[in-house]
Amino acid sequence: MTKKYKFITLAATAVLTLSIAGQSFAATNPFSDIANVPAKDKITALQNKGLVQGVGEDRYFPNATLTAAQGIQLIVNALDLNIDTLRFFKEPHATDYFPKADDNAWYADALIIAANNNIGLPNDLDPNKTWTKEEFTHQLILAIEQHSNLPMIKIAPVEFNDQDEVSISYDGSIQIALVLKIAELDQDGNFNPTDDITRADAAVLIYNALAYIGEAPAPSAE
Repeated sequence: MTKKYKFITLAATAVLTLSIAGQSFAATNPFSDIANVPAKDKITALQNKGLVQGVGEDRYFPNATLTAAQGIQLIVNALDLNIDTLRFFKEPHATDYFPKADDNAWYADALIIAANNNIGLPNDLDPNKTWTKEEFTHQLILAIEQHSNLPMIKIAPVEFNDQDEVSISYDGSIQIALVLKIAELDQDGNFNPTDDITRADAAVLIYNALAYIGEAPAPSAE
């Protein structure tokens, strides 16, 4: 007896309701709490493109820390990742890929999309863990390398004061981010790799990454 399988996909409406904040508020009003934030213009530009949403009607909470789930949703949104062309024999669940996830959480669809787009997330990912600056930078660079036609370039390592605080597994990604000006050092010449990344800092990295992708020349056919 042949068993019949039903092909299914994620509902598009479910994907569209997700946001970096974990809530589905339309970005209809300018954020009221970023007036004195240096990243104001970049955050606003991302809001206008629908890539970031706030909490409530008009607040972004720029200084709030970013969880892994929020960071993944932001990367998925920014790189326009999807599973539109995939078909599944059974309904996919976030826990199929990340056991620590919650299949009923707001971020579930984003994790499914990220897993099926192979952006280098670890299987032991904790969606509720706060990401550090080096963790978010690393995952963003991995996703860009996987899904953008970036040219192969030789980089001269950038020296910075707190380089000894960078995790060895993240050093390559951070060097790429600095060389491509996706990330930058602070005024004291530090990267602050182990600091919890804020929503404002994450928005800046996303904005700079998209700017680089948009300006980068296509790879040579050779």
